[in-house]
Amino acid sequence: YGDERRTEIKPFEHEFNAEDFYPNDPVVITVSHMGYIKRTPLSEFREQARGGVGSKGARTREQDFTEYIYPATMHQTMLFFTRKGRCYWLKCYEIPEGDKNFKGRAIQNMLNIEPDDSVNAMLRLRGLNDEEFVNSHYVVFATKNGTIKKTCLEAYSRPRTNGVNAINIVDGDEVVDVRLTNGKNEIILANRNGRAVRFDENTVRSMGRVSTGVRGMQLDGDDDQVVGMIIVNNAETETVMVVSENGYGKRSQVEDYRKTNRGGKGVKTFSITEKTGRLVAIKNVTDDNDLMIINKSGIAIRLAVSDCRVMGRATQGVRLINLSKKNDVIASVCKVMSSELEAKLADDNAEQETEATDTPNTAENDSENEK
Repeated sequence: YGDERRTEIKPFEHEFNAEDFYPNDPVVITVSHMGYIKRTPLSEFREQARGGVGSKGARTREQDFTEYIYPATMHQTMLFFTRKGRCYWLKCYEIPEGDKNFKGRAIQNMLNIEPDDSVNAMLRLRGLNDEEFVNSHYVVFATKNGTIKKTCLEAYSRPRTNGVNAINIVDGDEVVDVRLTNGKNEIILANRNGRAVRFDENTVRSMGRVSTGVRGMQLDGDDDQVVGMIIVNNAETETVMVVSENGYGKRSQVEDYRKTNRGGKGVKTFSITEKTGRLVAIKNVTDDNDLMIINKSGIAIRLAVSDCRVMGRATQGVRLINLSKKNDVIASVCKVMSSELEAKLADDNAEQETEATDTPNTAENDSENEK
């Protein structure tokens, strides 16, 4: 054209952020035994009374079942840790969404995991770009054979497509649980035979990313193994919830577990009988939590922790879920926010969205008045 351009073209001033397109809603991340992953809105899991049979949790392939359940929010970053000690990163909104009956997507197609490896622990974090946060927190590993290792979170704050080595695993061992600590917490490890050991986190020195770790708990024999680890943040408000493979569970006070040095055998945390079966999970919970339990046949139940009274450390507890099928056992247990808190959070988000929609744009109104 003969005349000069009258309009001025400028590049987009603001950096594109995918998080802006997704509300930060609570979700449940589930991973099946054969490695299928999905995210489901937490609201789809309605609360039921203790002792019920639950509802269908997932449609899976034959001989497959949901093995791991993790609560999260859409904007959090998921750190995936495999049995062999590798670490991978993924944003929650990048995980495929589906209802409770959705099978999910093969995690092997989303992460570059070796064919003979599988994910069995996750961390959900918000703030990997915060230098102060990553340098003041630690990632603690617990392995099947009772080894424990602590490494600064900063070592896992730089995502790589192919993942990184998170811990050195010896032959015959594997990662069981991974937790985030602030350097001043207490740790409780539990084994299949119903014992738990409690010790201060500072008894475990911080090590490099590819180190092996130190002994955290002494096991009973070849068939024994660590089933889980909890990080105690507040011993006065938190209680210890343990669940057995036949659907029994109970809550105990943290102070019922005397504090010892790491590497000990611990004390009895659950009375193992033929009726209850061996221990499968240990969680630190409060009355503001719900417990989600899913068994190998795919049946899930969500119950209020407040329905379970606090009882002695060496008791066998009460029935949490009724296993209707023969030879069925608990596959996975996780804690989530209570239904009341979830509803309140949803209402608050709705009010904020309404206020944002109803707020008039004064600049546009002034412009219209001038016209």
